[in-house]
Amino acid sequence: MKNINQSRPDNNIDNPIDDTILSQLMPLFFLTSIFFLNFTIRIIISPLLPTILSDMNLTANQAGSFFLISATGYFISILCSGFVSSKIRHKKTIAFSAIASGIAFLATGLSQDLLSMRIGLFIVGMSAGLYLPSGIAMLTSSINSKNWGKAMGVHEMAPNLSFLLAPIICEGLLLWLSWRSVLIVVGATSILLGISFYKFFTGKDFPGEAPMLKSFLPIVVMPSFWMMIILFSLGVTGGLGVYSLLPLFLSSEHGMLQSQANTLITMSRILTLPTALLIGWLTDRFGLKPTLALVLLLTGISTLFIGLASDRFLQIVIFCQPLFSVCFFPPAFAALSNIGSKETRNVVISFTIPIAFLLGGGVAPNAIGLLGEKGFFSIGFIAAGVLILSGAIIPFFLKLQKNT
Repeated sequence: MKNINQSRPDNNIDNPIDDTILSQLMPLFFLTSIFFLNFTIRIIISPLLPTILSDMNLTANQAGSFFLISATGYFISILCSGFVSSKIRHKKTIAFSAIASGIAFLATGLSQDLLSMRIGLFIVGMSAGLYLPSGIAMLTSSINSKNWGKAMGVHEMAPNLSFLLAPIICEGLLLWLSWRSVLIVVGATSILLGISFYKFFTGKDFPGEAPMLKSFLPIVVMPSFWMMIILFSLGVTGGLGVYSLLPLFLSSEHGMLQSQANTLITMSRILTLPTALLIGWLTDRFGLKPTLALVLLLTGISTLFIGLASDRFLQIVIFCQPLFSVCFFPPAFAALSNIGSKETRNVVISFTIPIAFLLGGGVAPNAIGLLGEKGFFSIGFIAAGVLILSGAIIPFFLKLQKNT
């Protein structure tokens, strides 16, 4: 699978970029906004779960299946996104992703049974998965290369903002609307943003490149590639996997009102935004492997204690756990970019991320939900914590190349 940056025009030679502030900010604003909604539309079911389960009379296992189904669609789509963008170009791919995921989410809100809701969420995942490769390609082609670092930093704030704001959006809208109407509003917003992007985005447009599966063969024999898949799966489990079912766990196991659970989760996410700066300093100071090991150790322990703690101590743990889990990704992406040769690194990234989101963001919540249905909700979080904790030894076996 070729690097998405290989499918963009040369910014500095063939296609000079307008350096005016407006020309730089507008593409960044559009793409970050779409990325925010793209992520929100995949996680906003989580803070609504207690209400959805009560209204539709669902079990915890059925609730957990929502995330597996959505993640499966996302996994398939992100692997195949190059085929789409190579045919209709990146701009139409991004607009289609936003509009199609919005329509699917709107239909999910209108669904009256479990099957139609699952179908809707699968299509949401399929549609949302088209965005990221094209979004990154359009971002780097629309912004001067000297500003790529800052632009990527702003763009990558979207998931953390989504984790923070999704519960607030839900609780605010639930004051006037039903949970179905919340999904309809979010879906309609995505549709409008997709249309606005297609009509008003003025950045450079160009086709993507279809993935070449034969490029996957050289990395299959690399142990570090499989180690990184395991590490990223554990990292996503500690972040998205825990977040997905935490509101339902707090509501069903600890008697919290949905609004109380969502408020607690929102408050716990506030300090995650500046945490990347600290973990970047720690990584430079102590190195990738020790930092990754420490982050997994702390994330595993705190996830484990979500299942063990109660009352005030549980609230402390819930505040600490996302602070640790969000620290995983900066050093993990740095390590991932140093796996294999320069020619194969983009392939490593292209395959690692979708698999990790399928396992950590789909299989893990589904397994926790299954245990919850059997009356072992706490055991699900304990098991997740133990798995993450056991992965703390893996970074020391990675073979990292010099970043050349």
